[in-house]
Amino acid sequence: MKRRNTPTKEAVLSVLSSTTKAMSQNAIEQKIDMDIDRATIYRVLNRFCDDGVLHKVVADDGKQYFALCTKCDEKENPLHHFHFRCTQCEIIECLPVPVNFSLDHGYDVQSVNCVLTGVCNDCS
Repeated sequence: MKRRNTPTKEAVLSVLSSTTKAMSQNAIEQKIDMDIDRATIYRVLNRFCDDGVLHKVVADDGKQYFALCTKCDEKENPLHHFHFRCTQCEIIECLPVPVNFSLDHGYDVQSVNCVLTGVCNDCS
């Protein structure tokens, strides 16, 4: 379904397009130069996820992060999509290497949420 473009959608995409890292809703909200309520931003982020524009990462800290992925292809390889969260600088980024796994016959995996946690190259 074609959705109309709004200033809120443009603002959210502009913020996320300016980085290769995943961002929390709060971080996105702080970077937007417009007066937009939190619920509207949350709706836009989730709609973008539903439409395949963004993907959502639920990290080990329990927070949700959103990203336009530039190092991976979420549509081509969603099951092998892992992320890394640095415990020092708090970045969350897509890992460019596919991760393979297997389960016993009969399981139908539809999605994977995996975040590896540690210290990134910049902080180590």
